[in-house]
This record gives sequence, structure tokens and C-alpha cells, in this order.
Amino acid sequence: MEGTVYKSTGSWYTVKTEEGIFYECRIKGKFRLKGIKSTNPVSVGDVVVFEQDSSEDTPQGIITEIKDRKNYIIRKSVNLSKQTHIIAANLDQVFLLVTLNNPPTFTSFIDRFLVTSEAYGIPAILLFNKIDTYTEEELDEIRYLAELYREIGYTCIGISAKTTKNVDKVKELMMGKTSMFSGHSGVGKSTLVNAIEPQLDLKTKSISSQHMQGQHTTTFAEMFDLDFGAKIIDTPGIKGFGIVDMEKEEIGDYFPEFFKLKSDCKFNNCLHVDEPHCAVKQALDNNEVAWSRYKSYVQMLNGEQENYRIDIYGEK
Repeated sequence: MEGTVYKSTGSWYTVKTEEGIFYECRIKGKFRLKGIKSTNPVSVGDVVVFEQDSSEDTPQGIITEIKDRKNYIIRKSVNLSKQTHIIAANLDQVFLLVTLNNPPTFTSFIDRFLVTSEAYGIPAILLFNKIDTYTEEELDEIRYLAELYREIGYTCIGISAKTTKNVDKVKELMMGKTSMFSGHSGVGKSTLVNAIEPQLDLKTKSISSQHMQGQHTTTFAEMFDLDFGAKIIDTPGIKGFGIVDMEKEEIGDYFPEFFKLKSDCKFNNCLHVDEPHCAVKQALDNNEVAWSRYKSYVQMLNGEQENYRIDIYGEK
């Protein structure tokens, strides 16, 4: 039998068949994926083959095979530095929620997220949330950021999960696709999803006034079918989003505006740092490339870790 993994609790996986029947499945013995040292060999979004366990009264099964993934998004494991954890598989797109304050989202975090989505072949969309709460000066800052990323080629939408402004535009982008929402704790992910599909009634928690960040509410990954022909994956909060398995020479390729200029550099293996006749550095001097983007790139190149606490959609 074949189905899609809708929920993972670490030891059990809820699998939905094409007929709409849910089976509680487990894996037999060690399950290793080719080339991936992962703490969770099976993730939400995976298409799997399983054998029905007829000895149980409730529908159960044993997973015997994972079908090839079209993509997956990954992070470093929290407890095992050399291991990775697959957040979700077979995504059509990811949405990154950005807030100027309450809590602040820094460009270094945005850029790290976008590089990861580029590396794993998953289109990313930026949602600038809480626009109903900003002063005119703060809105100008949001407009500047949105224009910066639009020029690179990313879709940017100003939204308010609370007042539902432009939520319809988000729904249009989600139709017929499997999406994941991401962002810092407290940016309004669950509030947004509840605005998109109220009957889900996902738990939300207020932002901690002491630390200006959300409180985690989700403890396991789960996929939901939405009424308007879309799927969304809800995953637990994570504390780190380190760049995984990237060589220094390839990081620049995941900055689309750098990649466009690469062929104009004198050296084809140019790292855009100290090399002569570098097209990226020249564009930087001419203000054709954003300094914030270049700063993020250098941080990644030097292996500096992004320390801001982040969460892949799970609370207010």
C-alpha cells in the first residue's frame, strides 16, 4: 500500500492513503536514507510504501519504502551536531513571516532562510506581517525591505493576520499546493493559519513580554488538508537554522543576484571577498547589491552561526 505521511511523533507515523484512510505506521529496524545522516528517516510529506498489519484492530502498518523526494528542507539536529533533522519533504513552497518588531526579524535571518530554500529547490515567499501595528515611519522601513527582496526576484506581500488584510492573496498562492510557514516565534504564524482556515483552531500563545518572543505550542510535525484545495505543514519550533552541507564555493550561488554576476568575475571560483576584478564587489560599490545581503553572505562564508531563535510555524 502507498500513502503520504501526515504526522510524525518520532516513533509512529500517520499515513493517509489515496482513498483517504489513515493508518498508524512504524518503521521496522534501522531505516537509512542514501547520503543523508538524519535523526528522522521518515518525515511529514514523504510518500511511503507500507504493509498493513492485520493483527491489529485499528488500521496499522509497517513502512517498508520511502519514495524519491522532489525536495526536502533540513536543519542541524539540536543534540547531535553531526546529524541533521528533516523538517518536511515534497514542498511546493515556503512562506517566511517577517515582523519589524515584536519580535524583530533581522535581514541575516531572512537571508539564511532564503539561501536554505534556494539550496533545496523550494520557492520562498516573504510575508511582512502585522502591518496594522506600524507607524508610517516603520511602514517605510517595511516598504524598503520588500522592494529590496522584490528586486532580487522574491514575492513579497504585506499582510495582517489579525485584520486579515491580504490574507486572500496568500490563499490564492496556496491553492493546489503543499506549503510550510516559517518565521521567528511570535510573528503570527498560527494566527495567520487560523485566519486562512478557522476550523483548524491552532493554538496560539501571547508573546513573552520579557523576551519579546513567542512561546512554543507545537510539539510534533503534522500536515493538514485545507478546504480550498491546499495542504499546510505545521512543525515544531526549532532553535537553530545552521547552513547544512554547503561548500564555501557554492554559497554565493544561492544568492540569485550574486549568481547573475558570477560569469563577469575574473575567476570562475571567485568567493567575492578579496579577489581582483570581482563583479559582485563592483556591484556592491555601485549600490547595485544590498550591503545587508553581502554582510549575510560573508557571515555564512565564515561559518558564523545565526543565533536568533526561530520556529517553523506553530504559534501566534
